[in-house]
Amino acid sequence: MIEKVAGMTGGSKADAERIVEGIFGGIVDELKSGGEVSIAGFGIFSVKDRAAREARNPRTGETVQVAATKVPKFRAAKAMKDAVKS
Repeated sequence: MIEKVAGMTGGSKADAERIVEGIFGGIVDELKSGGEVSIAGFGIFSVKDRAAREARNPRTGETVQVAATKVPKFRAAKAMKDAVKS
């Protein structure tokens, strides 16, 4: 991805790396604060709460408790879905 950005912008790979890391870092920071990030034509990044649950250890069959947690979620935009289909 860094090579692609560097080629598109005509800049160096180091500059492209800072751009890509800045974008992804910004998305992560916004999700950490509980927000959501919408990129037109691409999709929406958000955070989903996953409830606590019981699970089984496949090796022993023992029941274990899995704590509640937050997980990242992505919903693709219609434009992206259409582009991938064709």
